[in-house]
Amino acid sequence: MRVLLTGGAGFIGSHVSDMLINNDHEVIVIDNLSSGKEENLNPKAVLYREDIRGSVIKEIMEMERPEAVIHHAARVNVRDSVEDPLYDMDVNIGGTLNLLENSVKNGVKKFIFASTGGAIYGEQSCFPADENHPTKPLSPYGITKLTCEKYLYYYHETYGLNYVSLRYSNVYGPRQDPYGEAGVVAIFSQKMLAGDQPIINGSGEQTRDYVFVEDVARANALTLEGDVIGEFNIGTGIETTVNGLFREIKTLAESEVKSVYRKAKKGEQFRSVLDWSKAKRGLGWNPEVSLKEGLKRTLAFFKSQLIV
Repeated sequence: MRVLLTGGAGFIGSHVSDMLINNDHEVIVIDNLSSGKEENLNPKAVLYREDIRGSVIKEIMEMERPEAVIHHAARVNVRDSVEDPLYDMDVNIGGTLNLLENSVKNGVKKFIFASTGGAIYGEQSCFPADENHPTKPLSPYGITKLTCEKYLYYYHETYGLNYVSLRYSNVYGPRQDPYGEAGVVAIFSQKMLAGDQPIINGSGEQTRDYVFVEDVARANALTLEGDVIGEFNIGTGIETTVNGLFREIKTLAESEVKSVYRKAKKGEQFRSVLDWSKAKRGLGWNPEVSLKEGLKRTLAFFKSQLIV
């Protein structure tokens, strides 16, 4: 299948690109490289270094005629969205609408959207949360993702565009950016291996559902095989505290750093864990990589980066 993949040079997108190409799909990547890296890109993928909000998207889609779109390009930092919600709206909602409009005009058969589980549901009332859990996002980032899901439904009902929204839990793994505020696994791993001091925001007793990036990439590949439509949680159903994650990485990295805390950040819920049983039924997907195994692979990646 001919697939247009936005954000294909980014952390998750590059793993999706690799898996699609390994499954003999043709991959056309759109990425402005604002956070993605060219070295992440599979050499068999075609790259357009463009912004998803631009008018050039129309030309690319008319020329490439993709059968499916997998949309990962976004502004993904929750804390940045709190600081600048207008820019978050412009990129995440405006860019998605540009892609949806051009998908309809160019006969795209399926639109796969990288959404979020934790940020959409907000403070959960049941654990783990399934797809019917109330959506009460606590950040502009979560609001933009939920808004895009509503547009997906609109384009399906109005124009017949089939869609799948994959609601990710906390994705981690090789190639994640260890700098800035995003990706606690990457931050802890890089800092401990470098002998620097990681910081834990809040009490450290907040929980997340950590899912390995290769499992996430496999979920994307599976969406191309079936005729399912709708929202699917992609997580492990296992809660891990930040303190527990810190201890596990510390042990695996053989680090001597101690826990240091600072004030919790705005816009982040306290507990988050997803029920993935619908993805099992609809996509034939299940998480395969345990947290310990995934952390070992992630640390091996960051260790190789230090050597370089």
